Amino acid sequence: MGKDFSSALRPAIVMTILFAALLGLAYPLAMTGIGQAIFPNQANGSLVRGADGTVIGSSVVGQAFTADRYFQTRPSAAGKGYDGLASSGSNLGPTAQALVDRVKPDVAKRQAEGVTGPLPADLVTASGSGLDPDLSPAAALAQAPRIARVRGMPADRVRALVAEKTGTSLLGDAHVNVLALNRALDAMTPAR
Repeated sequence: MGKDFSSALRPAIVMTILFAALLGLAYPLAMTGIGQAIFPNQANGSLVRGADGTVIGSSVVGQAFTADRYFQTRPSAAGKGYDGLASSGSNLGPTAQALVDRVKPDVAKRQAEGVTGPLPADLVTASGSGLDPDLSPAAALAQAPRIARVRGMPADRVRALVAEKTGTSLLGDAHVNVLALNRALDAMTPAR
């Protein structure tokens, strides 16, 4: 019986080491190399650099813009706001009182900024990951009057910029990348 056990143990150990090396080292290194060779920008986080070469953000991860002169992103449920290490949604359902309590201050804030009528949901609710870099065109257009007023520019020009920066997702949904929109805004007119 001891001989049967040792003869069965050796192949099991060899296969464990082989598959650990193959799937734990070789495969991840190959995929990383292919990603770096074919899609270097995406493999490195889709980083956006400023004129001086410093990293100012990522086109695929949201960041908080709090100044009135900028389009503001949707609220984040990720940690203390756009924390990639704490990516998650709130997991609150549409009838949860906790969600209603969390949204009420955001609705009041948007109304105080001059947004009238029904608010686009993405202005007051977080995305599933809490890191969404995009807004719906309706959410961006709702902020256009405030941007125009603070920056002293025509509201039509701000709305045209939103239309210019609107793209569509793979599934056909219209969206606006907030970082790209704010960078274009800064290029047009410096903030006052």
